[in-house]
Amino acid sequence: MKTKGFDYLKKITAVDYVDHLVVVYIIYNTKTKEEEIVTARLDDVKNLWVDTVVHLWNGANWYEREMSEMFGIKIKGRDAPRLLLEEWNGIDYPLRKSFMWGKDYRKMP
Repeated sequence: MKTKGFDYLKKITAVDYVDHLVVVYIIYNTKTKEEEIVTARLDDVKNLWVDTVVHLWNGANWYEREMSEMFGIKIKGRDAPRLLLEEWNGIDYPLRKSFMWGKDYRKMP
């Protein structure tokens, strides 16, 4: 998409539909003021992964880290050195529908 002039990444996020997840990329062409929404459906909820897009848009770095920690989606082609959320140990994923709110994850091994 960058070859078509979409030179700015506005956002990467994901949506949990319980039986599958969808990764959403919102990209923008600063010359023509066009916006595109590109999605990737991930059907295997036990083995979630997408390729990194940092080589296309450097701003994807933080979005990919956030998506990885919040949804449990692995990003192929990169490795984050540490968690963004220091008090969370990465056992469950807070933006997944299966997340159990109120459970003290900090006390878990």
